[in-house]
Amino acid sequence: MTEPYVRKLSTILLDAVTDKDPLVQEQVCGALCALGDAQPAEVLRACEEYLWQHEKLAHPYRTMILRAMETVVSGHISELDKDVARAVILLASSEMTRAKELVCDWQQAASNVLVAVGKRFIGKVVEEVLSKFQPGALPHYYVVQTLANLAASNVFGMVPFLTSILSTMLPMLGMAKHDTMRVAFCCALQHFSESTLEYLANLDQAPDPTVRKDTFASDIFSAYDVLFNHWMQSREAKLRLAVVEALGPMSHLLPSEKLEEQLPKLLPGVVALYRKHAEAFHVSKSLGQILEAAVGVGSRTLEAQLDLLLAALHAQICVPVESSSPLVVSNQKEVLRCFTVLACCAPDRLLAFLLPKLDASNERTRVGTLQVLRHVINSAAPQMEVKKPFILSSMRLPLLDTNTKVKRAVVQVISAMAHHGYLEQPGGEAMVEYIVQQCALPPESEPRKLAPDSEDLAEDGVRAISISTLYLVSTTVDRMSDVLWPYLLEFLTPTRFTGALTPLCRSLVHLAQKKQEVGADAFLIQYDGNVSLPSPYAITTRLLTVSSHPYLGDGRGAASLRLLNVLHRNIHPLLGQRWATTIPLLLEHLDEHTEETLSQKEWEEKLLAFLRDTLTVVSDNTWTCQLSLEMCKQLPCYNGIAQEKNFLYKCIGTTLGAASSKEVVRKQLQELLETARHQEEAEREGLACCFGICAISHLDDVLAQLEDFMRSDVFRKSTGIFNIFKDRNENEVEKLKGTLILCYGHVAARAPRELVLAKVESDILRNIFQYFSTKVLGIKVETKDPALKLCLVQSVCMASQAICSSAQANSFHFSQKAELVAQMMEFIKAEPPDSLRTPIRKKAMLACTYLASLEPALEEHMQADLIHSCLHSILPVLPEPEGEDDHQESLYLDTMRALEGLLTGLLQWNMTPQGLQIMVEHLSPWIKSPRGHERVRALSLSACLLRYFLEHLHVSALVPFHNLGLLIGLFSPRCADLWPATRQEAVSCVYALLYLQLGYEGFSRDYRDDVAERLLTLKEGLVHPDSAILFHTCNSIAQIIAKRLPPEQLISLLLTMFEGLGDPDRNCSRAATVMVNCLLKERGNMLQEKVPEIVSVLRSKLQETREEYVVQAAQHSVHLLASQHCAAVVTSLLGSPLPFDSHTCTLWRALAVEPSLTTQVLGLLLEKLSKDVPFKETRAFLLSSSPGRVATVLPLAATCALCEVMSAPASGPAVLELYPQLFAALLLRISCTVGVVLPRNLQAKERKGAGSAVALRSLEPCSSAADALQAMLLRGGNEDVVQRMELEGGWQLLRTSTGHEEGVTRLARFCAGYPRGTWELVGPVGMPLCFRQASHGAGWGGGSLRPRHSRWGPLPSAMAKFAGPRLPLVMKALVCTQSSVYEIQRVTSTGFLAELLNSNVVNDLMLLESLLDNLVARQKDTCASVRRLVLRGLANVASGSPDKVRAHGPQLLTAVIGGLDDRDDPYSLVALEAMVGLARLLDLVEPQDLHPVLLHVAIRIRPFFDSEKMELRSASIRLFGHLNKACRGRCEDVFLEQVVGGLVPLLLHLRDPQGPVTSACRFALRMCGPNLQCDELEAALQKHLREERGLHFGEFLNTTCKLLMHHFPELLGRLVSTGLFYFKSSWEDVRAAAPMLTGFLVLHVEPEQRPQVDLEQLTAALQLLLKDPAPLVRMKAAETLGRLVKFA
Repeated sequence: MTEPYVRKLSTILLDAVTDKDPLVQEQVCGALCALGDAQPAEVLRACEEYLWQHEKLAHPYRTMILRAMETVVSGHISELDKDVARAVILLASSEMTRAKELVCDWQQAASNVLVAVGKRFIGKVVEEVLSKFQPGALPHYYVVQTLANLAASNVFGMVPFLTSILSTMLPMLGMAKHDTMRVAFCCALQHFSESTLEYLANLDQAPDPTVRKDTFASDIFSAYDVLFNHWMQSREAKLRLAVVEALGPMSHLLPSEKLEEQLPKLLPGVVALYRKHAEAFHVSKSLGQILEAAVGVGSRTLEAQLDLLLAALHAQICVPVESSSPLVVSNQKEVLRCFTVLACCAPDRLLAFLLPKLDASNERTRVGTLQVLRHVINSAAPQMEVKKPFILSSMRLPLLDTNTKVKRAVVQVISAMAHHGYLEQPGGEAMVEYIVQQCALPPESEPRKLAPDSEDLAEDGVRAISISTLYLVSTTVDRMSDVLWPYLLEFLTPTRFTGALTPLCRSLVHLAQKKQEVGADAFLIQYDGNVSLPSPYAITTRLLTVSSHPYLGDGRGAASLRLLNVLHRNIHPLLGQRWATTIPLLLEHLDEHTEETLSQKEWEEKLLAFLRDTLTVVSDNTWTCQLSLEMCKQLPCYNGIAQEKNFLYKCIGTTLGAASSKEVVRKQLQELLETARHQEEAEREGLACCFGICAISHLDDVLAQLEDFMRSDVFRKSTGIFNIFKDRNENEVEKLKGTLILCYGHVAARAPRELVLAKVESDILRNIFQYFSTKVLGIKVETKDPALKLCLVQSVCMASQAICSSAQANSFHFSQKAELVAQMMEFIKAEPPDSLRTPIRKKAMLACTYLASLEPALEEHMQADLIHSCLHSILPVLPEPEGEDDHQESLYLDTMRALEGLLTGLLQWNMTPQGLQIMVEHLSPWIKSPRGHERVRALSLSACLLRYFLEHLHVSALVPFHNLGLLIGLFSPRCADLWPATRQEAVSCVYALLYLQLGYEGFSRDYRDDVAERLLTLKEGLVHPDSAILFHTCNSIAQIIAKRLPPEQLISLLLTMFEGLGDPDRNCSRAATVMVNCLLKERGNMLQEKVPEIVSVLRSKLQETREEYVVQAAQHSVHLLASQHCAAVVTSLLGSPLPFDSHTCTLWRALAVEPSLTTQVLGLLLEKLSKDVPFKETRAFLLSSSPGRVATVLPLAATCALCEVMSAPASGPAVLELYPQLFAALLLRISCTVGVVLPRNLQAKERKGAGSAVALRSLEPCSSAADALQAMLLRGGNEDVVQRMELEGGWQLLRTSTGHEEGVTRLARFCAGYPRGTWELVGPVGMPLCFRQASHGAGWGGGSLRPRHSRWGPLPSAMAKFAGPRLPLVMKALVCTQSSVYEIQRVTSTGFLAELLNSNVVNDLMLLESLLDNLVARQKDTCASVRRLVLRGLANVASGSPDKVRAHGPQLLTAVIGGLDDRDDPYSLVALEAMVGLARLLDLVEPQDLHPVLLHVAIRIRPFFDSEKMELRSASIRLFGHLNKACRGRCEDVFLEQVVGGLVPLLLHLRDPQGPVTSACRFALRMCGPNLQCDELEAALQKHLREERGLHFGEFLNTTCKLLMHHFPELLGRLVSTGLFYFKSSWEDVRAAAPMLTGFLVLHVEPEQRPQVDLEQLTAALQLLLKDPAPLVRMKAAETLGRLVKFA
């Protein structure tokens, strides 16, 4: 093709530039660029001519064309010749200057074209531009702008022209009156100056190395004079900024003397702009360049301007930095650059200015000053070296500043100082201390989230920055080691630095390790020369104490232990080897846990064990005593930190326990008692723990010290009658008493057991009660302080536990037992019964538990009172709402465990059935409580008691468990309680009672009874059961009880359960009835003498409530009656009014109890069903003239009766016997009642029944028939069929005229017992397609052909259960209806029989041939639906009996292909079914049967490829795929023509809007692959078109076209011409895909194949598509036009 064709393509695209859609415009420009890539010169000329010829083209479109030209020029600048370049330059110059006014986009685009050309043809561009840059006349704005951009883009090409340009420009400066023009000149001067400086800096690469700065000095100064002295005074802010931007680079080109002369005016002038412009970046940048130029020439006048400069720059640095404004951040960088310049030339003046600012009142001033100070410390280090002391001394005030931003800035300054040696100077320690102080800030004080307008740009807070700084300085700055070691140790012990412990320890560990590497002498701390350092005892105490809560403070526990390990030589010389083993184990324990999983108690025990081990290794009493003194000394430091102080008390007790000096121990204990803060509960507990731990080694000394303290003045001064009413003193005394009581308790709990027994009554308990009560005027006064009560209860509990755990506990006679129990009971009774807030109850019950086990035994009344008090104190407590208070929940559980322990302890004294009965009697009211939480707690306690009784059961003789029936009668109905937990506990109680009975019968304790063990499996099902499962479980429990209950206990059990019938809990009442019935059934033969008594009880209960057994009696009566008079009963019941009420339905179901009776009933009902016509036709003349159908009454009543009888489970055997007759009759009953209405007299009743509260079965004729069929299938063993029909919506489909056919198909499918498979028609949302034909025409649901798949596993064949001849009988019954006068019955029977062929069951029963013959005979039926279903049935042979297809191949193919030519079906539904069926049969028929019809079928289905109906497109395309598959790569040439002819439709319909069509295209293309005999193409089709893979259509089409053109280039013309047909497709996506296909074909074909294509026709068609209403189509057309350059 000649070059003018490219011009033509370009012109077509250029005409399309005016498209309204931006995306199309973009694609058109892209296509132009694509043409330009192949023929840049031709495209550029075409664009040039187009713009010259279309003078009136709007500037937005001219802009797009110019941008395309710029892209082409930029990509192919090296390929352009001078003529094209000249033409483009002239065009761009004309476009740029055509309009005198500014049109920025247009003129900028033209300017960009000139700049792009100028990268190679700089001379021609400059020549053209300068032609419009003449002296004496003001140039166009974009002429100046273009010169500026040329200077920036081509430095070496442009600088040689600058002398002449400047000489021409300078006179113009005075002529420029408009600010816009002045801005352009300023921009040009800025770029000229920057280019000159770059040129001079790279003279070694420059074309003319003789160029010097002096060459431009004069002109630049002249321009400077105009800019600075005239334009800079303008009111226009944009102009002033442009001037100042230009002055910066221009200052480097000014003559030195002129610059020196101008600085006194220039610097103030530039600085003054700060006040006029909010955006100061350009001012600061220019100022920095001017200062650099001034320093570069050694200016002497700069010093006089320093004050002005410093003030202005400092004001800028104090401007708040907005993180969202990059210009503000850049401005700060430029300002700091200015400070660096000044710091290098005048450091003294700079510091003299800056440092006083540190005391300013304004926060921003202080922060800005510190920021500058940090910068100059880093950037001007040599100049600042001698100023270090001065700078350090000036930091004293900032160190006291409390402002967060100032703190952060101070930390950053100190960090800079550390790196430059400042902290080694005197005063450096203050800086280090400041950093540590900031590390100790509490994390919660840091701002969590900054406000949007916050000035704080730092991501980390002061604390985080300080921690990072301390660690970095410690680890990376070597010169800081001597400064920080051992100085940092001073910060370990003061509590104000607690928050900094973790970073301190980490830094100290690193420093210590560095010192160890240097040598041992450098590492050892000289305490004599460092009096401010903490002692080894202080360090040990501090680090050990803070380790007790190891995860606080960023993990200070691990950090403290590591530091302790490193310092072992400084702590004690003997500890190194031992700590090297023990401390890593502690650290490993921390690594294995988190803060949530670590057991605090276990961790503290490990630390105390570590402390004991350390003391043992040291074995130095002096060292131990010193350590204990230091620990006591540090106690006040932890006031307010209860947990750590508590642990320190434990450490003190451990240390004192290791001390051998009794005097030191006594003295320290005395001091602890005197100095303790007894008002605080945690401290009382800690001090008591200390005394208890110490008593392990010093029991006598501890008790003696407690006695001495009691007698001391400290205790005595606040007692006496006159101080009773002084609240404050009394309160202090009460707390002190509490401490002493707790101390005695802990002493008793921890001291050696053999020593405690001798002192528990005489010393410990005596003193405890002495402190608890005081006698005033001879009257015993007890405290009401709950804290003191709790101390007493806790101490009594610990003392009692100590006694019980002693080896001599059995021989110990506790004389104070009753008194203590009474006291505990008073405490329990005093607690509020509805809430649980304190552990007093728990502790008191624990104490009673331990006390109860000691001799002497409690009296019966006291024991009963104790049980009563405890139950009334705990069981009524209201449960906390779930998840609200974990502490309350934990306290409640602990209290319940204590109650369980107490009750089992009391039971132990009387381990007999009578003793157990007493306990249960206490719990019985709570077991029957109306409140659920009380029942579940009582049952839980009962189960616990029974388990304990069973575990400790010792039967010496075979004795009866006389109260077993009463107990089981109490517990067993609770198995159906409303609360799941109660149900499970009730089962546990019954389980234990049965094993107790076995125990009393003589069985060993380890014996396991199979019957009783079943209770455990039943128990698991009681958690969340529905009511049916629940009562079934109760029945199973009753069966188990019946099997193991002794005969003499049966009546007592029944009478107890009869009482349970009136239980307010309805579930328990129903459970009692279930269990009573089960017991009567299982064991009723033993109750002959007791029947009157039982009947009497039942009659009395019937008067109170009406329950199910009354109805059952009536059912039994009607069953007896029907056994003798079946026909009469059936006739009578059929005469009942319709719809049947609930009582009538109940009686019908009663007839299904016995199989023989049920068979008679069903036979009679079938006779009634067929005795009358199913409906009568009438005319609803008031509504319309269309005929209506009204159901007849007798068949309707028989249908309802059949449903009720077969709904009874016992009717199963009778249903199986009459299965074929029932199935056929009910299926056809459904078909002939579709759309049938009730008689008028029954319609009102139906509406009334639907609105009533009682839910009756539907009386609607079709629904009642469907319900009856469901009931029949259920009773016939086909539950799976019913369920799957329900899940698949089959029953609903059966009831509707539009879905009846599909419903029949699904029913047949499920009944025949095969899964969904082979093929089915589906709608657009995946629902199987139903064809419907109404009187007014046919309706379509969108659908397609798809493989059937099953979400079910293979169904067990329902017919296989029919025992032989049932299926033939069903078929026979249905075949008889094939000639029915009712068309719907013919459709139903044909559909069912057709679907049976989908299953192999017809072949197994040798019914295939007869069934095929029957269907073929119906091929000429007058009903199109019957004909269609016949075709479906014939095709079903492919899946049901594939091995028989070959034998019947000709018959099947003839029938199905004949359906393609059905002329009596205006909607092509028969043809559609034929295509679907043929696709299924093709793989199975003999090749010789198939080959003669291949071409005929291919030609017949080809018109359907582009059918408007989605189903026809999908089916025909998929069948085409199967035809190709049948050829298996061996197709004849005549069929290959069909394959080739189908490629384009298949490829384009991949973009079909319907998913099933695209899926069919994928399949068909994959099948076509082998027939094309190209391995690469076949592989590509298989790879891209897999069903499970997403398709990238563009990529696939590109690959396919590439392979087609590589292997079959001769097909180009045919493919392109076929594609042209789809340019007019009604589907937008297909219409867009057609030019895509053409474009890819052209892209990959060799140019010599061009003659195959009619380019004129193709171009015209594409040009027409450029006017398509769809933007996507226009885009693809433009893209393809760009590719046609291939043929140019």
